[in-house]
Amino acid sequence: MNQHKNKLRAGSGLAVLLSLTLAACGGGGGGGTDVVTAPPPAAPEFPGLPAPQPETPTPNAEPTVKLSLLSSPADRVMGTTALVQLELLKFDADARLRVTANGADVSHLFRADAATGFFLGNVEGLREGANEVVATYGAYSTKLALTGYPRTGPVFSGPHMEPFVCGFGSFTRLGGGTIVSLEDGKCSGRTLVSYFYRNTSGGNTGFNPATATAYPANMAYVTVNGKQVPFLVRLESGTVNRTVYQSAILHDALNEPVPSPASRPAGWNGKLVYTTMGGCGASGNQQGNDFITLINPDYMAQGYAAVSSTLNNAAFNCNDVLAAESVMAVKEQFAKSYGQPTYTVGFANTTGDGAQPLQVADNYPGLFDGVITTQTLPDTTTGLLMKLFDARLLNNFFNANAAAWTTAQRLAVTGFRTIGNVAGHSTEANRMDPLLAANYPAALPVADRYDPVNNRSGVRATPFDAAKNVWGVNAEGHALRPLDNTGVQYGLKALNDGAITVDQFLTLNEQVGGLDRDFQPQAARTEGDLPAIERGYKSGRILNGGGGLAATPVIERRNYVDGSTNLHMRVHSFSLRERLLKANGNVDNHVILSQGGIIAAPEPLAAMDAWLMGVLTDTTAGRTRAEKVAAARPADLKDACWVGTTKTEEVQTAFGASTCNTSFPSGRTPRMVAGGPLADDVVKCQLKPVDAADYTVAFTPAEWTRLQAAFPAGVCDWSKPGVGQQPLAGTWLSFGPASANLVFDITRP
Repeated sequence: MNQHKNKLRAGSGLAVLLSLTLAACGGGGGGGTDVVTAPPPAAPEFPGLPAPQPETPTPNAEPTVKLSLLSSPADRVMGTTALVQLELLKFDADARLRVTANGADVSHLFRADAATGFFLGNVEGLREGANEVVATYGAYSTKLALTGYPRTGPVFSGPHMEPFVCGFGSFTRLGGGTIVSLEDGKCSGRTLVSYFYRNTSGGNTGFNPATATAYPANMAYVTVNGKQVPFLVRLESGTVNRTVYQSAILHDALNEPVPSPASRPAGWNGKLVYTTMGGCGASGNQQGNDFITLINPDYMAQGYAAVSSTLNNAAFNCNDVLAAESVMAVKEQFAKSYGQPTYTVGFANTTGDGAQPLQVADNYPGLFDGVITTQTLPDTTTGLLMKLFDARLLNNFFNANAAAWTTAQRLAVTGFRTIGNVAGHSTEANRMDPLLAANYPAALPVADRYDPVNNRSGVRATPFDAAKNVWGVNAEGHALRPLDNTGVQYGLKALNDGAITVDQFLTLNEQVGGLDRDFQPQAARTEGDLPAIERGYKSGRILNGGGGLAATPVIERRNYVDGSTNLHMRVHSFSLRERLLKANGNVDNHVILSQGGIIAAPEPLAAMDAWLMGVLTDTTAGRTRAEKVAAARPADLKDACWVGTTKTEEVQTAFGASTCNTSFPSGRTPRMVAGGPLADDVVKCQLKPVDAADYTVAFTPAEWTRLQAAFPAGVCDWSKPGVGQQPLAGTWLSFGPASANLVFDITRP
């Protein structure tokens, strides 16, 4: 199809133009006949958001045209453009087609998509607030209502953190380091496009298609959809939502036009991998400057495009709401550059990121269609921070009572399988200490930082303060904390198993104490902030599993590290599984693949592809997406573990007799040893009086008096839900400024 035939020219005689266009795309016919086209890409769905405003057709006119927004939710458009799809329902040889955005003619921006026969256009001229895109064809008009937000955000993550340290100037990835600042005070840079080819030695080499006339002899080639294409990557680097992003896609730059939604590169299989990175950085006042490389043959050699951003690197951003907003923003940018992907896989492709893609998928469904995790944590609040909090307390106690506790007893109390994890987890808890200079970005002026004596209103570097829009703040402006150990009987299982004595158990719980708001030891137990705890449950910061995850395929790559000093314990996989089971009644969408090492990416990605394509092609009437996910799971995709090269397929369990558990025994968290549930989802327990029936050992009267004194308000009643524990309030919840599904607005507490 010639390019000039792909344009909808406003004010021209479009009858002949459209006839030629449709004929070239496989359609045709006379006035009033149905247009035959290839099946269109489905408009993205975002379960939990209000339905788009209904179209407002001209009365008494038969529908002839349909508009769909492909790049984002209609009420959460970022920037001044949006990718719109236009579908002709009826062809009228005498009709004119006109598209306007806020009254301005944008017809010329649309191009025919040869794959579908539809028209795609990056509509320009959008503004913050209400927008209208109107298509008129013959006597019929239809309207698409959009709500705009700044390209720099925020949309639903709450007010921007200030001050904010830019990172694009030192961005470390290929194509980075040369992003030019827009000097807007919001860490924005100009979009940069560069090319790199995969050489036959396995490295990446820069390439300039503007000056080249042929490809280098050492360029690698791959086969995508049966066609051999050069392993040449178009790498787009830029900023959006105050994050540095990149997109990578195979593009035969010497033989193909510049990619666009209506002109996709032959090397793209239409599918998208969104990579995330692990960690949980203390400060939310930074853009960051790094993430995992996107030019990865594990997926690019198969034709996948890949994207990521610095705010999806949890080392820079431990606020999963902001991470989700950044996913939305980066995917919107990608769609406007290349078109809507068939599906998007959230891919935690590092050795320590399992929480972020799960929380994004559960709380903001539609952003990730499937999730592949590595070293799963159900969420950062309970799976990481609560465990580190307990480890700090226990390590402090053991250090103060070193002679009285053997290594075996310390392991019995903590639940860890290696002694290095006691001190190791305690050290990792440093991220919650606002007094540590190492927690602050180096470029953040010392004068802006919190000091308990000289600057109490300064910026505090803790994961809770980084997400204060979610947790709320106290009278001093410091983040509320979902941390509590009131009534927790540390070492209860160790006592009942005979691993420690009654006196040790009592001394531990008398002296373990808590941590104050500056994360310094205190004699009293720590009282959690109930508003934060309640909001954590209702908004999904404490993973529920029954939001979008209920209908999202999840494949875990579990590297067994319980025998070494490492945060990523095997038991966290089963905390996730328990939550999915509680929320949905089944775990049909959850597969655990475990071994003593990271399972190579191509295998689970191929399995995920088969799974998702099965879901997308399932047209069974009446089936929910969750039912389609269960039905489409490949028959050969089952829980399994590998011991060396020997694969054992069996349902993975946390404990009990099994081949996999013999090779990969699970530890426990300190809360589980204290009697807490495997789901590990109770932040603050309900209390009950001490009860002799809870112990397998006998207490003397004096010891019983000590026990009652150690727990004057009572001990945890793990048979009941936690204090403030409640169902998820919904999905696509907002913390402002978006008004739809607003769950909390820190500016109006």
